[in-house]
Amino acid sequence: MMSSELVSLTDIEAARDQIAGKVLHTATMPSPSLSARAGVPVFLKMEHRQITGSFKLRGATNALMSLSPEAKAHGVVAVSTGNHGRGLAYAAKAEGIRCIICMSKLVPSNKVEGIRTLGAEVRIIGSSQDEAQLEVDRLVAEEGMTMVPPFDDAAIIAGQGTLGLEIVEDVPDIELVLVPLSGGGLAAGIARAVKALKPGTRVIGVSMAKGAAMHASLTAGKPVLVEEEESLADSLGGGIGLANRHTFPMARELLDGTVLLSEDEIAAGITHAYREEREIIEGSGAVGIGALLAGKVELRGPTVALLSGRNIDMDLHLRIISGKWPAGSANQERTA
Repeated sequence: MMSSELVSLTDIEAARDQIAGKVLHTATMPSPSLSARAGVPVFLKMEHRQITGSFKLRGATNALMSLSPEAKAHGVVAVSTGNHGRGLAYAAKAEGIRCIICMSKLVPSNKVEGIRTLGAEVRIIGSSQDEAQLEVDRLVAEEGMTMVPPFDDAAIIAGQGTLGLEIVEDVPDIELVLVPLSGGGLAAGIARAVKALKPGTRVIGVSMAKGAAMHASLTAGKPVLVEEEESLADSLGGGIGLANRHTFPMARELLDGTVLLSEDEIAAGITHAYREEREIIEGSGAVGIGALLAGKVELRGPTVALLSGRNIDMDLHLRIISGKWPAGSANQERTA
């Protein structure tokens, strides 16, 4: 595994080589509707079309391929709000490696079943990602399994950073990138790649107003605990870890700001993606569009909004796009 405290462009380029042929180079498409509204060219990075329906496959694959044969033989375990678990389960199945995913009861049932379908064992523990992490720690200590963190890991960050390489290749005159912000692996990796190649480009993290751990930590100047709440952007839930080594310092160094969205603004992003872009995306993947629609970012030039995932419960999606979703009912179908 890489030992650098702050992942470099060289690490990200090496990750691109390591995961080549195992993940898709997803398209970056112009959005006429958002461009007309924004007054600048707006592009959508279609990462929701990735093999497992989210960007998480990149980091999970890079981390898995970076493990020693001995570590692989002991099996891998991770805590997840859904998409990391799905990516790791897919990558582990391809390599014939045992995989256990620990999740809280706040994770939507469709994401749990998606992981089980890929052959991983799922354990539902507690009401927060921090509680689920306790089971991960037990499996590492007692059974010798290898932990693959969802974000605060150099190989994970480098894998997610390959998206930044693709964005710059596809939109060379990029001025702003809007990135969903949770634990910070995605935002840190993209920001490192984009700013190394295009130093003048801004990268802004976008999250939900309810329980945005990285935003709260950046505001406090150190990692802090937040209460997890139900949200349409469920994949952005969870803490960043009080002992965070990588993503907090990278986010503090590289991000040009953070934006928080209400549940209604997230729902508006989902609805716009479906009605205007003909794309089905989950709440966490819709926050970039939501920020643009809400006028919460200053636009100066070509802008890319990353659509990070599509793994939404389809009944919930139908209620949202039909205007039947009331605030406060984000995820009614939960795991037990």
